[in-house]
Amino acid sequence: MSITGAELLARIDAGEAPTIIDVRSEWEFKKGHVPGAIHLPFWTIGTHLAEIPAGDVVVYCGHGPRAWRAGGVLKRHGFQNVTYLHGHMHAWRQSRLREEPAV
Repeated sequence: MSITGAELLARIDAGEAPTIIDVRSEWEFKKGHVPGAIHLPFWTIGTHLAEIPAGDVVVYCGHGPRAWRAGGVLKRHGFQNVTYLHGHMHAWRQSRLREEPAV
């Protein structure tokens, strides 16, 4: 299941954002990320499960593989509403959607 960048940004702007998890490296995250995203590198996701609120979760990385690995961990630990950002950060930037901090 996936959500487009435009759909996610509309939910963010409406104050109805799901929990958004950026699983890229710290360096990538600091260069810019989806507004409101929580930074949890994919290799640490299993040790931070208690910090992730129950409910809808959107996971993304640069292009997909790291997000799919992190999403698999979340699903194995009972998160039922895991969604992926369609096209991940690559597509977000191609669409020129707003980032934090600005690039």
